Amino acid sequence: MNAAAQAVVPLGVEPVIRLVEAVAVLGKFPALAGTTLTVRRGEIVLLRGANGAGKTTLLRLCAGLVPLVRGSGWVVGCDLATQRESLRSRVGLLGHANGLYGDLSVSENVRFWGATAGAARHEVEAALERMGLAGRLADVKVDRLSAGQKRRTSLACLVARRAQLWLLDEPHAGLDATGRDDLDATVRSAALAGATVVVASHELERAGALATRVVDIVGGQAHEHAAEPAPRAEPASDTDGRGLQ
Repeated sequence: MNAAAQAVVPLGVEPVIRLVEAVAVLGKFPALAGTTLTVRRGEIVLLRGANGAGKTTLLRLCAGLVPLVRGSGWVVGCDLATQRESLRSRVGLLGHANGLYGDLSVSENVRFWGATAGAARHEVEAALERMGLAGRLADVKVDRLSAGQKRRTSLACLVARRAQLWLLDEPHAGLDATGRDDLDATVRSAALAGATVVVASHELERAGALATRVVDIVGGQAHEHAAEPAPRAEPASDTDGRGLQ
């Protein structure tokens, strides 16, 4: 084990996300320009803002995919300046790309991503059931799915992975009404089980109903607001998992 891995702070001792004057640059443009943000375990935080405001960059910074240029930041106990690699198994990002293998079936994709977190067979099956993919659809190759079915498959992969921090970028995109309801129930159950969820969305009514707190991203900076707590569903009896891809 290297020194960086040994220095990881245990989850629960520190906030799940703690950014202080964080700066991230895309090209030569400061996509995050001194962002300060704290997110604690079990929160569902909505990132609200115009296109180009920095929402996606903030999610990618917290996933360890964008380097921290200035300021300081810790995510699930990992220092973003020195320990980005340590985030991979503890954080899951659902972005615009679906992260699926087109030549594999739905169930094979979910099993693959679940295996990266040591998910048992029953957890994979529960993830497929949760997102309405059990039965005939489970054996269909991803290349043959509709856009909405691919989105459901990506979400099932997230569920199977049991990450401590969920980072969701426009998660309702491409889903029908049933899929959106399934997603919302899954997010609420995950938060009740101790996961932390950060959602970037333009669908403010839908995402706002999930959120326990709202953060406006304006010009690469965060401005926090309180949100009315959304009604929480009871956790499913099969322990949904808290995973992300």
